[in-house]
Amino acid sequence: MSSSIGDSNPTAIASFLVFVGITLVITWWASRRTQTAGQFFAAGGNISAVQNGFALAGDYMSAASFLGIAGLVSLSGFDGLIYSVGWLVGWPVITFLIAEPLRNLGKYTFSDVVAYRLKQGPVRVAAGISTLTVVSFYLIAQMVGAGELIQLMFGLPYRAAIVIVGGVMLLYVLFGGMIATTWVQIIKACLLLVGASLLAVLVLAQYGMNPLELFAEARDKYGAGVLAPGKIVANPLDAVSLGIALMFGTAGLPHILMRFYTVRDASTARRSVAYATSLIGFFYLVTFILGFGAATLVGRDGIKLFGDKGNMAAPLLAETLGGTAFLGFISAVAFATILAVVAGLTLSGAAALSHDLWGHAIKKGKFEERQQLRIARYATVGLALVAIVLGIVFEGQNVAFMVGLAFAIAASANFPALLLSMMWKRFTTSGAVASMMTGTVVTLVLIVLSPTVYDELLGYHAVFPLRNPGVITVPLSFLVGIVVSLASREPEAEAKFAEARHRMHFGPTDTPTG
Repeated sequence: MSSSIGDSNPTAIASFLVFVGITLVITWWASRRTQTAGQFFAAGGNISAVQNGFALAGDYMSAASFLGIAGLVSLSGFDGLIYSVGWLVGWPVITFLIAEPLRNLGKYTFSDVVAYRLKQGPVRVAAGISTLTVVSFYLIAQMVGAGELIQLMFGLPYRAAIVIVGGVMLLYVLFGGMIATTWVQIIKACLLLVGASLLAVLVLAQYGMNPLELFAEARDKYGAGVLAPGKIVANPLDAVSLGIALMFGTAGLPHILMRFYTVRDASTARRSVAYATSLIGFFYLVTFILGFGAATLVGRDGIKLFGDKGNMAAPLLAETLGGTAFLGFISAVAFATILAVVAGLTLSGAAALSHDLWGHAIKKGKFEERQQLRIARYATVGLALVAIVLGIVFEGQNVAFMVGLAFAIAASANFPALLLSMMWKRFTTSGAVASMMTGTVVTLVLIVLSPTVYDELLGYHAVFPLRNPGVITVPLSFLVGIVVSLASREPEAEAKFAEARHRMHFGPTDTPTG
């Protein structure tokens, strides 16, 4: 099939420039309101529940969600939903276990919660390492994805796309901090929901607005197997392992957890999760329609002409139904999606470096706020340069495993320590450090030894049979944290547990003083 993908698209360029122009104006406005560390990291706690819900959705709905899931569904049918379901069911975990205690106990990062009643230095270092590991792999996936997508959609050179993404993101975070990042994510979420919904309506219009007619045509074209599971993950243990990583990884992603500090109280944090879950759930239903629409209207052979992974399914569908102009708009939305996610990741990495590692591990909590803000901005510049370099170095590599790795590390390193610190009185500093480091290191090792890397990238027979190690590493991190904590008591940590529990439920203003 013929397509204008890969050619310079005036509509795409114009749409993208309008988006960047609007968001840079917002960044200028936000920079005048970003004078303190609290404003830089948490927008001063002045974001409403609806705003934070949209920002959470914008932070979470990455290009992998939009392009990747639509592509998986188009080539695999019903089975492509395994990722969207896995990602979505993590949000009830956040709602009922994480959101309220996190907001009441913490300040800028999730390690504030883990370290609340433990020894600051060791916990902050371990949490900083796990955070930067998750952020790095997520950044690689986003930057390489940006380069490849923009190369195909805009006709720009790969390295130029990488530099543009890194440069614009740097402006957002460096000058506007969390205020600018929040509004970039809100605008991006709205654009993505509108663009995807409009495309889904155009698909359903071809079938009398009846999705059953769409599914029936897919079945007639590709067989009944298109409506059955078992193609992407045939091994049941692999499916369980992937589900564990996606579900608990969502509750351990540092850039998502950081958003709960942008609202004024725990109740607002909980309501913002409800809004985000609704928006994300609706979006994943829409991508399901887009995937089947691309399979029937574009055809799998046509999709595979632009990559075996199917990432171009949604743009090709947009071109088929709306012409070159609509393709340009969807392309610009995809680029905006990457920018918003990269901005959130960079901000969480800067918080780990300046707040956790420099502020508490090195300075022992003895620092002036303006010093922390200056270090945060230095860290932002450094992370932007690292992101650009990583994007260039990993050009052409298969980065699918990096997204899974980021989720697996978040689920294994961050979630167990976070939950145990809030729920278990006997949890100790040594247990927290051991749990986080075990989750980080063992996950990295098992991913390298898995079929995804050892077979597909290195060409050797895999040592570890599962593609995602979550079923091993998440229970192992819990077990290590519990065993190490039981091996030695920490009376000071136990003594502060009652205070921490009271604060988790009633907030900092109601914490007893005597």
